[in-house]
Amino acid sequence: MLKADLHIHTEYSIDCNTPLEKIINRCQEIGINCIAISDHGTIDGALKMQTIAPFPVIVAEEILTPNGEITGMFLKQGIPNGLSPEQTISRIRAQGGLVCIPHPFDTFRRSALDSNIIEEIVEQIDIIEVFNARTLLSKSSTKALAFAQKYGILESAGSDAHTLGEIGNAYVEMPEFNGAEDFLQSLAKGKVFGHRTNPLVHFNSLAQRLKNYFR
Repeated sequence: MLKADLHIHTEYSIDCNTPLEKIINRCQEIGINCIAISDHGTIDGALKMQTIAPFPVIVAEEILTPNGEITGMFLKQGIPNGLSPEQTISRIRAQGGLVCIPHPFDTFRRSALDSNIIEEIVEQIDIIEVFNARTLLSKSSTKALAFAQKYGILESAGSDAHTLGEIGNAYVEMPEFNGAEDFLQSLAKGKVFGHRTNPLVHFNSLAQRLKNYFR
């Protein structure tokens, strides 16, 4: 069985400075043996991680649309920010990727995809992140879970780690898989585990974002 943290950031994200090698070491220390690297606006870190990690690495990207973020999983090419949700989904599909909605219904997160848009594109969603360790309110996770169950959408979880200590705060225990379609079948058999991260970590991300912005 895999312990898969399906939402991790690296130094390739504007708001994170965690080196790839340290992420690998931390995962091995705590028993995480599958990860999705979901950097903001790039898959460069995920592609590199895939070549050096001793466990499965899913190439993903958090893509910012005018209405909030959509995550593409199992990508081969990066997708630019700024496209509409429909255009973003089309580009994910064109390369055989999966559409995941990260941190849905999180009222404190400006990057959360607009709830009306989620309803409009529901038939195009493969996966909903029902537990994000950085989401502040439990009611957001409860709403995400209810939405997934209502529409029969597969449930995912991730730490959304921007620091080493966050890795593994949320994960899915699931069977091994081979490729995107097999991943969906394995995820359907998975079980979500995790706990919320201390909200103070958001200040670290903000500081790193400002540092990179003025660099």
